[in-house]
Amino acid sequence: MTSPTLSVPTETGFPADPVIAARELGPVIEAHREQMDAQRRLPAPVVEGMARLGILRAAVPMELGGPSYDPRTQVEVVEELSRLDGSVGWCAMIASAASFTCGFLDPGTAATFFGPANACLAGQLAPTGRAVRVPGGYRVSGRFRFGSGSGHATMLLGGCLVYDGGEVSIGPKGRPEQRSALLRPEQVTIVDTWHTTGLWGTGSNDYVIDDVFVPEEHSWDPAGPSLRQEPLYRYPPLFLMPHCGVPLGIARAAIDAVVALAQDKELYPGARQAGSSKSLRDDPGAQEAVAVAEAKLAAARALTYDTIDTMWAMLQAGERIPTRDRAMYRITMTWIHQIGKEVVESMYDTASASAIYRGNPLDRLMRDMLTGAQHRMVHPKLYRPAGRLLLGLDSGDPLV
Repeated sequence: MTSPTLSVPTETGFPADPVIAARELGPVIEAHREQMDAQRRLPAPVVEGMARLGILRAAVPMELGGPSYDPRTQVEVVEELSRLDGSVGWCAMIASAASFTCGFLDPGTAATFFGPANACLAGQLAPTGRAVRVPGGYRVSGRFRFGSGSGHATMLLGGCLVYDGGEVSIGPKGRPEQRSALLRPEQVTIVDTWHTTGLWGTGSNDYVIDDVFVPEEHSWDPAGPSLRQEPLYRYPPLFLMPHCGVPLGIARAAIDAVVALAQDKELYPGARQAGSSKSLRDDPGAQEAVAVAEAKLAAARALTYDTIDTMWAMLQAGERIPTRDRAMYRITMTWIHQIGKEVVESMYDTASASAIYRGNPLDRLMRDMLTGAQHRMVHPKLYRPAGRLLLGLDSGDPLV
């Protein structure tokens, strides 16, 4: 099965309503779900559909052929794809966030890497690699973890500390100098490590870079300023916001799964409780659980999009993001994932024994949600730098 033609393309070639277009990928994703699980990567038809949707290059400016989606649109598309499948939504989130990289590159390099219609960046920003300064660039080495989307990426990222003469180079502010490098897939070795609880299809394997020369212009300082001045690039930490779409979509799918189960008690094995002829729909406990879950998800969505819209309005007006809003941005990202876990867990419990079977979508949703919430950028410990800001202290985190 091939990807459908996405509805109502605009003059840019991307859909006029990317959320509706994302929904139209549902049949393609469903048809390739078993392949996705078996291969632990996204199948080509799914990736092709995502590329036509524009989410793989979400932040790429129109002058380079990208859609330049605003932050709300990016999160909405990731949310819809996550509702359809956690792995697809996760890879969309990673690529969407990574596409902000083009704002740190000179126009020529940005066009080379992000101009192609299938352009997609995967990899690790954390400086766990080593970039040895040499004439014209760097010799890059390192083993990196969690290369989500590495199976379909057209480029990979290696976050490094810079070395001069065998020693870590110290920058003008007294901190170790960092460099992020772009490499092609053929310059990287993928290590098959992605055997996990959930998000099987993301292909988040380790990858190794072994003493590869990277030209200066194919790298950038991740702590430096963006080279682009459009609102989308004025506050670099904004690239993390697509994360919020993943738990929102997975939680929505979990509630929908329980509602479907309540309408048909024979839908999945074990759906009827032993010794009871009562349907799930008539169970007061299930009624309460669904109502509470809907309230939690509605509150989470409201906070997410209010946070995004508030920040976006400030950036469009050329204003600096105030301290409190920076803190709320970080709080929102972490809290949304915790609420997502609560909703999915409650729906899993409500479905009772049927939830443990692989045929029940709640099995996948629970595994995907638990796995996604472990990401270091949304872990509860990230409340701490936000709390420091609210208490008048330095956050201690460059991304807050």
